[in-house]
Amino acid sequence: MSSYASELRQTAQAMMAPGKGILAMDESNGTCNKRFDKLGIPTTEDRRRAYRQLILTTSNLSEAISGAILYDETIRQSTDSGVPLTQVMKDGGIIIGIKVDTGAKDLAGHEGEKVTEGLDGLRDRIAEYYQMGARFAKWRSVITIKDGLPSRACIEANAHGLARYAALCQEGGLVPIVEPEVLINGDHTLERCYEVTDETLHTVFEQLYRQGVAFDQMILKPSMVISGLDCPTQSTVEQVADATVACLLKNVPAMVPGVAFLSGGQSEARASEHLNMMNQKYGDKCPWRLTFSYARAIQQPALNHWRGDDSKVAAAQKLLLHRARCNGAASQGQYNPDMEKQPALV
Repeated sequence: MSSYASELRQTAQAMMAPGKGILAMDESNGTCNKRFDKLGIPTTEDRRRAYRQLILTTSNLSEAISGAILYDETIRQSTDSGVPLTQVMKDGGIIIGIKVDTGAKDLAGHEGEKVTEGLDGLRDRIAEYYQMGARFAKWRSVITIKDGLPSRACIEANAHGLARYAALCQEGGLVPIVEPEVLINGDHTLERCYEVTDETLHTVFEQLYRQGVAFDQMILKPSMVISGLDCPTQSTVEQVADATVACLLKNVPAMVPGVAFLSGGQSEARASEHLNMMNQKYGDKCPWRLTFSYARAIQQPALNHWRGDDSKVAAAQKLLLHRARCNGAASQGQYNPDMEKQPALV
C-alpha cells in the first residue's frame, strides 16, 4: 500500500465533491495552437499563458470546479503580476492536476491504432510535479472503432499502460485519472460502442488490479456510450444515459470514488444533457459519483469570445463560469436547457 494512501483517498473524495467536476485544460501546445489558429490568435507561449490565466483567475470557479488538469508548460507559468498559476489555484480552492502522458503514437503492427507513451522517466516526473503542488494526474489512451478495430492488441497495450501509470502515480502521491477514450469518430452504432467500451473497461480494470492499483484512490474518466458522429441513427439523450450507466455498472468496481466523463467532441449543451440524464435516472443507484472532466465543452465559448483580446477577458470568464455551472448542475441532475439562455455576458 502506498504511504500516501490516506492523502490519496482524501484528494479523490475532494475531486468528486458534490456539484463539482474537473476542468481539463491540459491541451498540448500543438492542440492549443490549432485552436488558436482557427480563431486568429497568435500561437505564442505568452498567448497560451494569457489564456490559461484567464481560466484560472475566473472568480467563483471553484463553485463548480474541484480541480483542473494542467499541461507541463502551464504548471510552470505565472500571471501577469508574477504569481505562479499553481498559487492562483491553491488560493482559489482548486486542486492542481497534471497531464503526464506524452501522447498517443502509432501502435507497431496495427495500422490505424494508437498506444499512449510516457512511462519512461515517469516516476521522476511524478516526484517533481508533487513538489510543484500537483495532487492528481491524467493519462489518456485512445481506442478507435472501425471495421475490424479495435484489435485485442490495442486494447491490451493501452490498458497495461494505464495500469502501470496509475500504480506509479499512487506510489508518488498523485491520484491517477484513468482515461480510456473510445473515440466518437466513425459511423458505428450505439450498440457497437457499448461492445467496445465494455471490453475496454473490463480489460482496464483487470490490468489495474494486476498492477496493484487501489480502486478507492483513483478516478475513471471514460467516454460515454454513444453512436458515432457519422452514424445515420443518432442516439437519444436517454439511450446514451441508459447504455453508459449499464456499461459502468457492469465493469467499474464500487470502491472507485467517481466517474468523470470526457465530452469527446459532443456539443456543449449535449454534454450537459447526457450527464444530467444519467444523474436524474441513476444518480442514487450508482455506487460512485457521476460528474464531468470536460475541456472544450467548458472552454469553447470563452475561447471564441476572447480570441486573444485582453479587453474581453471579463466577458469570456463569465461564459466560462456559466458552462462550469451548467455542468455542475448536471452532475446533480439539476440541469435545465433553459440555463442555456442565460450566458451571463455583459
